[in-house]
Amino acid sequence: MATAAMTAALRIQASETPAMSNGHFADVDGQHVFYSVHGAGKPLILLHGGIDPDSFGSNLAALAKGRRVIAPHLQAHGRTPGTDRPLRSETLGDDIAALIGHLKLGKADIMGYSLGASVALQTAIRHPDVVDRLVLVSAAMKQDGFYPEGVEAFRQLEVNAAAYGPGVKASPLGQTYPDVDWTNLFRKVGDLTKRPFDWSADVARIKARTLLVFADADAIRPGHMVEFWKALGGGQRDAGVDGSLRPANQLAILPNTTHYTLAVDPMLPAIVDRLLVPGAG
Repeated sequence: MATAAMTAALRIQASETPAMSNGHFADVDGQHVFYSVHGAGKPLILLHGGIDPDSFGSNLAALAKGRRVIAPHLQAHGRTPGTDRPLRSETLGDDIAALIGHLKLGKADIMGYSLGASVALQTAIRHPDVVDRLVLVSAAMKQDGFYPEGVEAFRQLEVNAAAYGPGVKASPLGQTYPDVDWTNLFRKVGDLTKRPFDWSADVARIKARTLLVFADADAIRPGHMVEFWKALGGGQRDAGVDGSLRPANQLAILPNTTHYTLAVDPMLPAIVDRLLVPGAG
């Protein structure tokens, strides 16, 4: 079920691959990281979801209006080659912090979707000095934040990698990125996603202003959305008539969306601007 939905999403988004004439490589943290740069202004590090490095589709261009979007390809994804290092959100977060240092950005806003949201979250947890504002799109802070059937699909992904890899290799996405070893990537992602995690104590210590964005029919349970929001200080009280008691962090649930459509939904950039644009939210 999860794989069929993911493959459909990959087909939709493959036609919206951004031009890579603005692409660069940085040797950071032992990785040869590809990244593209779009627009100008305050930097926003944009982190894609698992498997598909073009997860945001045309929303990348929308987000680059008025800001400098830096879009890395995570280890073994897209144009960033794979290495023997296992995929872990923590070490991928270290890569992003190292890239921010390499580019001499000081602090940057960071936005991630799905796997990229986990990486963005770990960047903020492990390297708070490089993160200004944080946007987490369809993120979980515990493995049981996903529905049980999603957790079970994660457990089976590594085993089924040999069946899934050739299908993506033959897809438009596979043609866009012919150098990716798709079967090995599924194995690595499966090895990552099958591992239990609980980052709730770390989330409660995050100082960066944060926006959580979910779909109304997400892969994340609604109860976990609220739990995550409360860990960030939300949902504690009425904000008051003048709004003076509202929390510093923000929560959005986009209607008529799913985990697989959320990153490309045209509502997303405007929601993100409420946190990232001064005076907008």
